[in-house]
Amino acid sequence: MSLELGWSNNQDKLNIPESYIERLEQLLQLAGHAEGIEEGEVTLTFVDDEEIHQLNRDYRGIDRPTDVLSFAMQEAGEDELEIVYEVDSEDDPIPAELESMLGDIIISVERAQAQSEEYGHSLEREIGFLFVHGFLHLLGYDHGDEASEAVMTGKQEAVLSQAGLQR
Repeated sequence: MSLELGWSNNQDKLNIPESYIERLEQLLQLAGHAEGIEEGEVTLTFVDDEEIHQLNRDYRGIDRPTDVLSFAMQEAGEDELEIVYEVDSEDDPIPAELESMLGDIIISVERAQAQSEEYGHSLEREIGFLFVHGFLHLLGYDHGDEASEAVMTGKQEAVLSQAGLQR
């Protein structure tokens, strides 16, 4: 098994070309390899500002839109979704589809488009950046202080550079 990307488009503000999905699959493999993660599934959903605003408010208590949200499935913290399921007997293992699930990444295409214009790079690069950023959050990375932000930034830029998505 390898890292797998499942995705859906829950917005109508922007067409998501197949080439973007192929690039995101490449970024997933590169980022996973860099982190020693060779198996698992990530689910990506493209949304508009309205939907990400609601999710940000409901799950993080922040009443505004954001660019990307990550919900890790392996270790549920206070801001993450927890996997809940019923088992018929003590002998039943955790379902394979849940065991291999790394988590969900939600990207606002409206924020991505605005940020790509603000930073002067392509929309493809901005979506790629947000995806890698979200993936690192799924693995437990954070950017709450300068040192941890520098670590995350370095990892993100290394993966994007490998894929030819420099600024």
